[in-house]
Amino acid sequence: MIKKIGVIGCGWLGLPLAESLISSGYTVNGTSTSDEKLSILREKGITPFKIALSENNINGDIDAFLNSVSVLVINIPPKLRGKGPKESYIAKITLLHEAIKKSAVKNIIFASSTAVYGDTEGTVTEKTAPEPTTESGIQLVQCEDLLKKDKELNTTIIRFGGLIGPNRHPVTMLSGRENLSGGNAPVNLIHLDDCIGIIKRVIECDHYNDVLNAVYPEHPTKKEYYTLQAAKRGIPAPKYSATGKNQKLISFCSIFLINNYNFLTSIN
Repeated sequence: MIKKIGVIGCGWLGLPLAESLISSGYTVNGTSTSDEKLSILREKGITPFKIALSENNINGDIDAFLNSVSVLVINIPPKLRGKGPKESYIAKITLLHEAIKKSAVKNIIFASSTAVYGDTEGTVTEKTAPEPTTESGIQLVQCEDLLKKDKELNTTIIRFGGLIGPNRHPVTMLSGRENLSGGNAPVNLIHLDDCIGIIKRVIECDHYNDVLNAVYPEHPTKKEYYTLQAAKRGIPAPKYSATGKNQKLISFCSIFLINNYNFLTSIN
């Protein structure tokens, strides 16, 4: 068994992932940018490191963090939306890549997003060429390419769909909104538990040098799904207009995942 996993970014996904890895017998190094969060990591049995990536440097002892790590999970969102100054995500990952090259780490799992497919219409598989339309999607593709093209590393890219789980569901932001387009478009979502299960499956099966789309294999329309979810929560449902394209359906088609998707958590 691989003895030590490194998780860069112990947030909404990274922290429960690290906890689950520990429960399965792994040793885990985890990072946070918050002193308060470091104590939480320590309490949960995760070896904590305060590390922050910027465009120009890596603040923290990245060499110590990477020491003896067999698999590195890179789980740092681009954070290129919203107001305020934005730092280059590709610059951050380039610096991290340089640090990895100085270490003995060879196995990488990079958490990406189905946003790399942009406004592609129809069924999308892992063989579909990315056509990002947002700055986040553009820089994610650049980071994917940076890691995939390094033949000295074994990198698996996991393109997650919309993330749902504890305290996180898009219906809460959509509630009560009107004249939304795309009501007939399929949802492409994935539950937190499934994100963790897929990452662990990659590690357990030593499944590297691949690209995986990670979404729940059922795709109700947005109108159907968010109306149901709003009713379950007792909040106003979003209202969709009759306009809008059918948009993309992310196919859960990887042979690796088809053979092992019995752990999937219902998005309902």
